[in-house]
Amino acid sequence: MLKSAFVIFAMLLFSIQSFSQQTQSRSDLEKERASIQKEIEDVKRSLDETKRNRKETLGQLALLQRKLRLREAAIQNINQQINYIQSDMNQSSREIVNLRKELDTLKKQYEESVIYAYKNRSNYDFLNFIFAATSFNDAVKRIEYLKTYRAYRAERAENITKTQQLLQTKISGLRVKRQEKDEVLQKQNKEREVLEDEKKEKDQFVSKLKSRERELKKEMADRKRQDDKLQAALRAAINREIKIARDREVAEQKKRDAANAPKTNNNSENNASANTKPVTTSPKPKSVFEATPEGQIVSADFERNKGKLPWPVEAGQITIPFGIQTVEGLNNIKEDNHGITIGTQIGAAVHAVFDGEVSSIFNIEGTMAVFVKHGKYFTAYSNLSSVSVAKGEKVKAGQLLGRAGENEDGNGEINFILMNESKNVNPELWLRRR
Repeated sequence: MLKSAFVIFAMLLFSIQSFSQQTQSRSDLEKERASIQKEIEDVKRSLDETKRNRKETLGQLALLQRKLRLREAAIQNINQQINYIQSDMNQSSREIVNLRKELDTLKKQYEESVIYAYKNRSNYDFLNFIFAATSFNDAVKRIEYLKTYRAYRAERAENITKTQQLLQTKISGLRVKRQEKDEVLQKQNKEREVLEDEKKEKDQFVSKLKSRERELKKEMADRKRQDDKLQAALRAAINREIKIARDREVAEQKKRDAANAPKTNNNSENNASANTKPVTTSPKPKSVFEATPEGQIVSADFERNKGKLPWPVEAGQITIPFGIQTVEGLNNIKEDNHGITIGTQIGAAVHAVFDGEVSSIFNIEGTMAVFVKHGKYFTAYSNLSSVSVAKGEKVKAGQLLGRAGENEDGNGEINFILMNESKNVNPELWLRRR
């Protein structure tokens, strides 16, 4: 009796826990899918804007490639949803099998108890059974026994009813899950069809780009020359900041040494020697920019926000990712991007991604760039048409730095660079996902 009730309770508990965990995971997948779809729509809008330019551009190709990657991510997301549904279906099938076995056992036990009671009904007639007692206490015990036996049979019947109801619920739920899986599979097939169409669109675009290959090479060479100038200016600015920080550190060390210098006594050299205090030195920081408590705090705060930094523009898409990019179909032409290039509206507001101090402002071939220091990290915002801050100014996250300029194709664009004191890092890994 207790075993059957425990089995039913355990199955109910496991089902609830499993449903809760899968609901949470599938809820996360739904959020991820919604985010991917939003990015796809944003890329489509950006492509529509760039298509106003009659020339085929590398920026348009980058957007087409990004749309393909997002579409593949959407299909992968659907695959995960299907896996969760199938896992849930498998679990439901196992539970249905177990419930059927348990129901058969309960029915058999109940049937045996009814048959036993029927065969022995003359012996277990209520009055005869009670009056056959040898004493009053024995009669009370017999009454309690009959009550317990009747309760046992009633509980068996109730367990059968509950198990049947639970079994029916599981069967109905399995039907719903099968229908849900079919709907998700249809959605997956549609996404794959769209992916194939987008691949053809990209291939056709690459074919058109080949007709402008010589012109594109020149554009890329001009871009590289401008990027190299900016990178050299940023590296020079960092070196200046390093020198300033080291000079400050040397000055602070001299002050500490002077404070810890031995106090001399004119009457006795021995007293001077006795008054000498040992000089304690703190461990040298890994970065010269963390030599002060303020520098350590800012650097640590910046690192803690990896993956959470706001975007420098309200709306925009990455048209050229970080690192070396191969231009597909154009004789393996490669482009090395020191940061990320973000397509946006011409004149769009460009904001600081974190609290910091404006280290430098540059004018690179007619476009402006703002360089902001955040402890041992630096962010650069280039291809600006105007600047709204001054060198040495303290800025807050979200503060306006300037306005986005345009690229050679006549579209809005900024370059966002993230560096530490020694190298460039991928800014996309530090920005929060939209």
